[in-house]
Amino acid sequence: MPYKHILYKRWNIALPIWSLVSPLIGLVILMLAGGMDNPFFSVLMAVSLISIVLSAVHHAEVVAHRVGEPYGTLILALAITVIEVSLIVSLMLSEGAEGSTLARDTVFAAIMILLTGIIGLCLLLGGYRYKEQVFIKQGTNAALTTLTAISILTLVLPNYTTTTPGPVYSNSQLLFVAIISLVLYGGFVSVQTGRHRDYFLPEDEGETHSAPPNNLTTTISMLFLLIALVLVVMLSKKLSPTIESMVISMGAPKSLVGIIIAAVILLPEGLAAIRAARRNRLQTSLNLALGSALASIGLTIPAVAIVTVFAGFSVTLGIDTKSSLLLILSLFTISISFNAGRTNILQGIVLLVILATYLFTTVVP
Repeated sequence: MPYKHILYKRWNIALPIWSLVSPLIGLVILMLAGGMDNPFFSVLMAVSLISIVLSAVHHAEVVAHRVGEPYGTLILALAITVIEVSLIVSLMLSEGAEGSTLARDTVFAAIMILLTGIIGLCLLLGGYRYKEQVFIKQGTNAALTTLTAISILTLVLPNYTTTTPGPVYSNSQLLFVAIISLVLYGGFVSVQTGRHRDYFLPEDEGETHSAPPNNLTTTISMLFLLIALVLVVMLSKKLSPTIESMVISMGAPKSLVGIIIAAVILLPEGLAAIRAARRNRLQTSLNLALGSALASIGLTIPAVAIVTVFAGFSVTLGIDTKSSLLLILSLFTISISFNAGRTNILQGIVLLVILATYLFTTVVP
């Protein structure tokens, strides 16, 4: 990525001004949001939200270029997931029993958007531009194996346990699932960054890359990346009542609100993954999408388990039969698609059709 937008010669900082100004403007809008309640201000927040997402993508690429793969994609995935977990936990604590399905709905929506939406778009755009794209099968298979186990154990198995009635784990079962979620995610990260790091390194496609940014530029980008991600979550939270009223006025189910909020929160990762695919760096796209899906479920479930046990209220983790079928179909389709080590446009089309089916059956169950 060439860093030639704005060059501050005294400190050798190479960052475009818009990427620094957008989060600051968003912070001012967020501070004013408490006293404003009109459609114009909601539109202003939405525009600011989009600009902050673009800023977050830029700073994420700066950091990723400096630290290299797979650490760059891991940093972005962890940063967004930690903030997402904080938002879910805070909403659960404020809503109490009414928020018992919040974690399940958010995690499931995030997984479906990442697996079928973001990866589907990457394969579609990359296949259209380059016909075929290659990646390292070992790394993708490791991520899919871990994701399949952790998603079934946390979202499907609760429907079949009998200690507690309904799609709910008992406290001991919830703590056990929290521990194995951390074990699975921790094992994946150790493989990704240590023992088998080469499985996740993008192959050199013959591109000419600029020199990595210096430490000061990277530090500033890291700081603004965190600020931008926090603002994305907070502005999404502020916009959620407006989105909810629009969804209700359309006659759509309230669960659609969670999908929209999850999609907004995942925008930085999604745009970064799509841009990588358009540069014929599919391995980076898969690192982002699959790593984010693993982080989303591997960190959210333990956090929710701790809050649930100590706050004394139950949490519903089991998804319904229709959602279970769509989840298994998505995992099965991706496993087959990635079995050959090459992808094409058809695989992207199939995944996007599954996403469209998920969205349509949510609105028209």
